[in-house]
Formats: sequence, structure tokens, C-alpha cells
Amino acid sequence: MDHTATNDSEGNVSLEAASRRRRMHRRYAKRRLTRIGFVAFAVFASAHLLTPDRDPQATTSRTDVRTVSAGRSPAKPLASSSSLLLAPSWRPAGEVLKRKANPGMVLPFSADPREVERREALNRWHRIYTFSTRYRIKTELARRIFDAAMTAGIEPELAFRLIRVESRFDPSAVSPVGAVGLSQLMLGTAREFEPNVTREDLLDPDVNLRIGFRYLRALIREYKDLKIALLVYNRGPVAVQNALTLGLDPANGYDNVIMRGYRGRGVLE
Repeated sequence: MDHTATNDSEGNVSLEAASRRRRMHRRYAKRRLTRIGFVAFAVFASAHLLTPDRDPQATTSRTDVRTVSAGRSPAKPLASSSSLLLAPSWRPAGEVLKRKANPGMVLPFSADPREVERREALNRWHRIYTFSTRYRIKTELARRIFDAAMTAGIEPELAFRLIRVESRFDPSAVSPVGAVGLSQLMLGTAREFEPNVTREDLLDPDVNLRIGFRYLRALIREYKDLKIALLVYNRGPVAVQNALTLGLDPANGYDNVIMRGYRGRGVLE
């Protein structure tokens, strides 16, 4: 075996390893120096910004003298670096709202009215299709119920629940006691809101829904209780008032059927 060759190869390997270590140490040293430079610059810049002007009045006076001698009006002195650091770079919301914007000017953060209208229309039809699918009714009927509820200030969810229980979404439904239409209105009750309405008019879905939801809205406002309002809608005010006067519970299960799983207030804000 040639021991001389072996020793030479081992020496070359050790020299290459030592060279790699030296290069690695140089890289680490450069990185440390770079970091130290950045830190020193940051400290110097911070100290320079935080140091107030030595004599702001003298500087201002010299500037004013030069400006006046040149025939120009003196400008306002620039704010010192310390005041710039203390002054906020934002404006309070109340101060921004106080500014009167030009009616013809479109602010960059204001929404395009056409875009808002388009989104509202898409949201409306999305909700209508959702109710149509959930209750398995035609889209046109769902639209009539939804629009009538929104116009009367009734939450659409409550409106659909009421119509499902009252008439099963049948516009020509007539009860044994004479209640007519989708919302099962009595003619006397309907004439309290529209004196000239007829029984045939109540078979029109739009008329029936308009008066029925106005009646429900009035009951909710009067009794301040959604459960009692629904019971009065179903049983009539006399029967409910008699039960309350006798200390009885006027509930007959009607309110539970409509309100099962419902967490709304019944009316829109």
C-alpha cells in the first residue's frame, strides 16, 4: 500500500475542509456587520428625529427676514420633528364626517348606487327562491308573500309560516267560519283597514296579503307580545281577552306551530 498517496489525499481533504470553514466564518462575519450597520442607522435616525430644534424662533425669524426682503409674505414655520411624531397621521371619524362633501363629487370609498341597487335586487331574489324551495311553492307566489311582508314591516320568515298554517298557500281557501284567502281574513276585519273591500277582493292574493299583514303588524304593535298577537289573529281579541281576564292561558297550540324554531321579533326595524 502506498502510504504517501494516502497521506496526501487526507491532507487535501483537511485543507478543503479548513477552506470551507474560513469561507463560512467570513459569511457569518459579513452578516453580523450588516445587522450591526442597520441597528446603528436605526438608532441614529431615531435619535435625530426625537431631538427637538435648538432654536426654532431664531430659525423662523431668519426665514421671515429673507422672505420679506424678497418681497414675499412670510410662510408658516414648518412643524418640528418632535411635533410630527406626536401629531396623529389619521383624522378622527367625527371630524371627517363634519366635512361637507361636494354633492357632485363621488368619494373613493363611497359605493356606486347602481352597484348597491344590483346587490339588493340579487339578495331579494335569492331570499325569494330560498322560500320558494323551502315551502315548495311557485316563485311568483313566494315573491308576492315576500314583497307584501316587507311592505307591511313583517319579517318574511314569520309571514311564510303564517300563510302555511292559515291556508297552505291556497289563495282560494275558505274556512268553515268564513275566513277567506291566503291569510284567512274575515270580511269584517278586512274592512277595518279598507272599508270598501269585498269578499271577492279578498280572493286576490295581493289584496289579501296586504290587509292580512297590516292586521298582524297592528296586533304586534298593540299587544307588544308576538305570542299574544298571533293568538288574537287566530282566535280573535274577545276570546283571548276573556281567557286573560279569567287568569287562563289563551294558548291553543297555534302560536307554538308558527313559532317553533323561530327566533325573530316578528317585525322589521
